[in-house]
Amino acid sequence: MNIFKEIGKGILIGTGIFIAFLIVYYFKGIEINFDIELLHEYLENVVFSIIIYVANVYLFLFRRKKHQENLYTVKNLTVTIILATIVSVVAIFVARLFYNVFVYEKSLVQFLNNERPQYYLVSLSIATVLTFMFYGIFYWKHRQESKVTEQKIIAGTASAKFAALKNQLDPHFLFNSLNVLTSLIDENPRMAQKFTTSLSKVYRYVLEQKDKELITIDEELKFAKTYMTLLKLRFEDSIIFEMPDQASNPEAKVVPLSLQILLENTIKHNVVMPDRPLHIKIYENDGFLIVENNLQPKEVIKQSSGVGLGNVKQRYGLLTKKEFSVFKTETAFIAKLPILTKRITSIDMTTSQNIQIVKDLKYKRAKERVKKMKEFYGSLVAYCIVIPFLIFINYRTTGFNLPWVIFPIAGWGLGLIFHYAEAFDHHPIFGKDWEKKKIRKYMDESNKRNYE
Repeated sequence: MNIFKEIGKGILIGTGIFIAFLIVYYFKGIEINFDIELLHEYLENVVFSIIIYVANVYLFLFRRKKHQENLYTVKNLTVTIILATIVSVVAIFVARLFYNVFVYEKSLVQFLNNERPQYYLVSLSIATVLTFMFYGIFYWKHRQESKVTEQKIIAGTASAKFAALKNQLDPHFLFNSLNVLTSLIDENPRMAQKFTTSLSKVYRYVLEQKDKELITIDEELKFAKTYMTLLKLRFEDSIIFEMPDQASNPEAKVVPLSLQILLENTIKHNVVMPDRPLHIKIYENDGFLIVENNLQPKEVIKQSSGVGLGNVKQRYGLLTKKEFSVFKTETAFIAKLPILTKRITSIDMTTSQNIQIVKDLKYKRAKERVKKMKEFYGSLVAYCIVIPFLIFINYRTTGFNLPWVIFPIAGWGLGLIFHYAEAFDHHPIFGKDWEKKKIRKYMDESNKRNYE
């Protein structure tokens, strides 16, 4: 959390609340004196707003880190709002303590003796309303982000449909398997029949699972056992293979064909010989399905395109925040597949529809960014017109003896700063036809994120 940015938001909220009270007083006919006392009330209001707002932001970040997407369930939101109310009461107490003891120089005992519940009612009411608005906005943003993620899954699924058959099963694997089959037909017809049966199961599995986003670990383990049968027929005792019969959680899921890609990767990059057997082990650990093999790299290997592992990483990136990773130790190569338990909604659409949806989504995002920029320029022009007018009114009415104009200058100015940061995001300089350039730029960035 950027504390200075949040303090700025607290000042903005406090200014807004103060202006709202002035408007209410005006329409009620209550006399408003623009003097030093009003400035003190404004500053006090801002201090209260900062303390209450920052305390609630920390609570929100803590709850979101703990529950992540589950924060937006009815139960967790209800608990969070109750906690926010408690935090607001504590924050109001701290703010009152600060002002009474440090600003008005009362003793701590005197402050505590004079505290009454009614002193908290107005501040707590305002804080409660703002809390509901705060969580309402974040819930809406969460729903919008969920829709975007759903569209990304559509794009990832469309890509995976092609990759499952075209990229994930290495053509060299098929070529080598057919060579093994040819030799087995002459040497061991029974073994050749077994090999053929296993090979057909491998490709049947690919055809059956290519349209799915996720598959249970039990199904993937069953397939891995069939796939390893092929490898053991080819390499015999040169491969030692260990894996569980079933997952610890029957509902646990992984990306389809991910185990096959990892197993194939171990064969592709390591020496497999009777005097140097390759040890492959599959096991679960801390929410991940691990594929581990002893490290004995080939001296000369064909250049890898990285399509297989990259495809697994991309599909996991669209489905979860848990990352798929691979790394080496001194003695082993380890790949970690995140185990997923959350249900993913399957969306049945044609490839052409998927492509069009993704294009429309990218254009919409780019257009929204440009819209924010145009809104900022509109606000800036309004600021430059209205503020000088207010300065003139302030001068003609009070002669600057009471510089009330600093309130709109400061409040509106902070709003412009935040609007600027949101709209331009480190890109403040524009040339000719900047709107078209920005739309193209953000579309290109979106393409890069989706296909890297």
